[in-house]
Amino acid sequence: MSDQSTKILPETVIDLANAISKREVSAVTVVRASLESIATLDGSLHSFHEVYNEHALNRARHIDQMLEDGKDVGPLAGVPIALKDNIVTDFGHTTCSSRILEHYQSPFTATAAQRLIDSGAVIIGKTNCDEFAMGSSTEHCAFGPTYNPWDTSRVPGGSSGGSAAAVAARLCPAALGSDTGGSVRQPASLCGIVGVKPTYGRISRYGLIAFGSSFDQIGPFARTVSDAALLTQIMCGHDVHDSTCAELPNPDFMSDIDAPVEGLRLGVSKEYKGAENSPAVAEAVERAITRFRELGAEIVDIELPLTNHGISTYYVITPAEASSNLARYDGIRYGHRAQLEAGEDLFDLYAKSRAEGFGPEVRRRIMLGTYVLSSGYYDAYYKRAMRARRLIKQEYDRAFEQCHAIVGPTSPTAAFPFGEKKDPLTMYLSDVYTANTNTAGICGISLPAGFDESSGNPLPIGLQIQCQAFDEATMFRVAKMYEAATDYHQQAPNLTAGQRAATSPERQP
Repeated sequence: MSDQSTKILPETVIDLANAISKREVSAVTVVRASLESIATLDGSLHSFHEVYNEHALNRARHIDQMLEDGKDVGPLAGVPIALKDNIVTDFGHTTCSSRILEHYQSPFTATAAQRLIDSGAVIIGKTNCDEFAMGSSTEHCAFGPTYNPWDTSRVPGGSSGGSAAAVAARLCPAALGSDTGGSVRQPASLCGIVGVKPTYGRISRYGLIAFGSSFDQIGPFARTVSDAALLTQIMCGHDVHDSTCAELPNPDFMSDIDAPVEGLRLGVSKEYKGAENSPAVAEAVERAITRFRELGAEIVDIELPLTNHGISTYYVITPAEASSNLARYDGIRYGHRAQLEAGEDLFDLYAKSRAEGFGPEVRRRIMLGTYVLSSGYYDAYYKRAMRARRLIKQEYDRAFEQCHAIVGPTSPTAAFPFGEKKDPLTMYLSDVYTANTNTAGICGISLPAGFDESSGNPLPIGLQIQCQAFDEATMFRVAKMYEAATDYHQQAPNLTAGQRAATSPERQP
């Protein structure tokens, strides 16, 4: 088989894997093309922290040899995939975009990542993110921000902004992120791609560095709904290393993904039509609702009155969990360790190591979480927020008695300029439509639904579809029908090399 590096390669995960499996193109060619794109364009984006050139090419050669020997490689044969830098691997570094883990090397690989590898995927690098996944813009990074490929003066969303930017810029066909309150769906919306937050417990969290343990969930970024469904399906399944991972049969999301939406009831909430929505977002959602109605779906009105209470609930519970989870970074067992001066003691070591290692946003959330868990405030804040969480879950349960899926905006606006949301509360409100999905433990997806052209540059807008727990099959079906009726997912940013100087050197495992 001749090397076909001059040919135009397929763009989707499914098409690439099929072409490699049929030996129409080599895995080495595909992986090399991805690595060359990163080398050429990522200086404009800083979507990657670390690129595994040699590791990825060796893996691709191994896959080509297996195919030549007639062996089954798996449904992701030779497909290059990036990982958010809070998903551990036993090669390379895992930093969480934090100085406190700047040189950390994990002794094991996360279950979700390993399942992709076992299915033939090639891990090409780790992507930038908000430090410890705490943010909505990928500005809160110890090693510099990521830039939106549609407009590099604007944020890509967060916290999984590096993964979203890499897929949107066609540096790789897919990537993994983590979603604690919208950190996959919101950057997918702002970058014009597909992002999935599976049901809590659907995918193992083993090897995902914890932020909010009862909210965190790994999810994929891709260019199409079918690709995202396949990646989600591969990562599903019980894991003995994660006690919160559901013991359910492995799902088949692909069998009915092309079934028409005719006869399905889609819920539309008036709470998702708030004044905070930009005119372009409001128009895009109404256009989507009209299209679903034309496709045969029944549109029903539902009520989600706790939508505007979701942010306050989320930002009490998740900082409390983060305060507990991040207590392990003490400067002794692993991670950054400060240098002590004469006369300083163990307390000084803890304080200095954490002050030097954690950035401002992480310190803010640790202090907030410690406060709401402290004596005298636990009942007033944490216990009350947990009651609100139960009410939010019950509210969704009632809504899903009336409809099969809920349709609305992913984010109130398109991508915003760097530095625009300096007030933390303003930034937190970016997740007003996504946080309650995690609070209730249900599933959600964002997919391209239009563009905001008010700034002069087309900026993507995302449509969010939510379904009840463990009903990803319906979620993917609804999303696929909308995608098939539009062409927004086929649009790509016009990114050229040299727009911005590289902010991070390549690192090797």
